[in-house]
Amino acid sequence: MVKVGIVGVTGYTGQELVRILLKHPKVKITGLFSSSAYNKPVKEVLPEFASGLNLICNKPDIKDISGKCDIVFLALPHTASMEIAPGLIKAGVKVIDLSADYRLKDLRIYSKFYAVKHKDPSGVKAAIYGLPELYRKEIKKARLAANPGCYPTPAILSLAPLIFAQLIDTSAIIIDAKSGVSGAGKKKAEEFFLEPGAVQDFKAYKVGVHQHTPEIDQELSNIGNKRIKVAFVPHLLPINRGILETIYVKKNNIGIGRGKGKGKGIAGLYKEFYKKEPFIRIKKEGEFPALKDVAHTNFCDIGIRDEDDKVIIVSAIDNLLKGASGQAVQNMNIMCGFTETLGLR
Repeated sequence: MVKVGIVGVTGYTGQELVRILLKHPKVKITGLFSSSAYNKPVKEVLPEFASGLNLICNKPDIKDISGKCDIVFLALPHTASMEIAPGLIKAGVKVIDLSADYRLKDLRIYSKFYAVKHKDPSGVKAAIYGLPELYRKEIKKARLAANPGCYPTPAILSLAPLIFAQLIDTSAIIIDAKSGVSGAGKKKAEEFFLEPGAVQDFKAYKVGVHQHTPEIDQELSNIGNKRIKVAFVPHLLPINRGILETIYVKKNNIGIGRGKGKGKGIAGLYKEFYKKEPFIRIKKEGEFPALKDVAHTNFCDIGIRDEDDKVIIVSAIDNLLKGASGQAVQNMNIMCGFTETLGLR
């Protein structure tokens, strides 16, 4: 059994990790850590898990964590993970970071969007971007996996097949994204639902300046082997969980793409590209996913509309699972040599 710890266990992603890992046949949760709820038993901090865990939440301490755990999930706020990850890595612990601290390779961009100077440049250089469908071989050897952001996950998965096949104009990518409020974290989600009239509202936010934009740009640029910048606009849905993205792209030439994917058009291209992926489901052409299709699962569902001059892609995930904790466990399975779907079906 692999000994697992969770740092930041009181937030949404920390709680989802506990829920998944308690049912995982190859791991044992041996440490729970929190800066806000330490020296308290699980029955007080997370009462819903009291029957499955007999642990005390401790204050994060590298010596304590490394003495109890083989692999650790950092379910911490952005800018907090880089304070603890280097010490854990040095102590021989494998780390999966759910914050943004190790995703962006350009530290100037990180400083711009997160308003701090990065304290662990060598860790950033060594970290592997934890999107299994694209980086499985690298993740398998990783000591530090940077779990992708919730918005970038469906965006990158939706666009990768077309960019690899060089079928689209990469200068004209539009991503229209909608997310449930849990993506903002537990405190902000609770505050949102306390606002009068919040459940009757729908709005765009951080237009042109969202911190996930450079992450999407970075990974699509890596796929396309050239600089790619997208137009990304996130919206806040008055629901708790789920992300749905509608992505608009122009073809390089009118009619191109017909006959790709063994004669089955663009949808066939996607099915061929993801044919071995356990958590990607491609809809029949003209059918599109809904949030209820993926809620409480680790799936990313993708639907495609192939038109003469453009392609419209609609993708959906559960932001707390494939967009966070589920994908983190998927990365853990790969890093530990387990069957990738363990604990996630």
